[in-house]
Amino acid sequence: MRILFVGDVVGRPGRDAVAALLPALRRELRIDLAIVNGENAAGGAGLTTQIAHELRAAGADVVTTGNHVWDQRAFVHEIDALDFVLRPLNLPANNPGRGWLIAKGALVVNAIGRTFMAPADDPFRAMDELLATDVPPVRILDWHAEATSEKLAMGWHLDGRATAVVGSHTHVPTADARVLPNGTALVCDAGMVGPRDSVLGIRADTIVERFRTGLPKRFEVADGPVVFGSVLIDADDATGKARSIERVDRMFGA
Repeated sequence: MRILFVGDVVGRPGRDAVAALLPALRRELRIDLAIVNGENAAGGAGLTTQIAHELRAAGADVVTTGNHVWDQRAFVHEIDALDFVLRPLNLPANNPGRGWLIAKGALVVNAIGRTFMAPADDPFRAMDELLATDVPPVRILDWHAEATSEKLAMGWHLDGRATAVVGSHTHVPTADARVLPNGTALVCDAGMVGPRDSVLGIRADTIVERFRTGLPKRFEVADGPVVFGSVLIDADDATGKARSIERVDRMFGA
């Protein structure tokens, strides 16, 4: 199985890049399963039903989220109707939505870290409990976390039990993609699909001013050329072991 994981999509520029690039990448790379993190797709903060369907129409089999999943308040009442959208597995049990699903014969999971993040249940225990059930051999985790140490720790914790642990959230692609000794592909962050000339997809002047003054500023998604950050995982269907992981980076609108 060939799996493409697409990093955090930021606002309209990111959505336009996904619509323009993902269909061709699916053909070019012979993708069996495409996972897209959409938690920043609605104006840089959150997701809506309309945008989730837009990402799916562009070629996303699964749309994952993260700490901004409820930023668009109506989405709390909409997510249950979207059987291809995930919220973090280890959010409190009373949260709507689902933390995992089976797509194209593979288990896709979304979990959120706890270091430098809002409180959440233990993601390590949540993954242990899920993987102890009857799930397919190919298992992909969107590991939405801040600290690289926590991201690496999850990769080693799941080595041999997950096909891939792919980091999201920080929007900055990392150069550490590799397959661990027992067959789990790991990368700390896939990057983002968002404006290149920005701070994590947001207008740079806004973020610079916020750091300089300490005063709140309204975030606006930047414009200009868009980076498309993703990783390609090749996996053995029978064993779930990853054969390889490699970065797939593109530009849109340059």
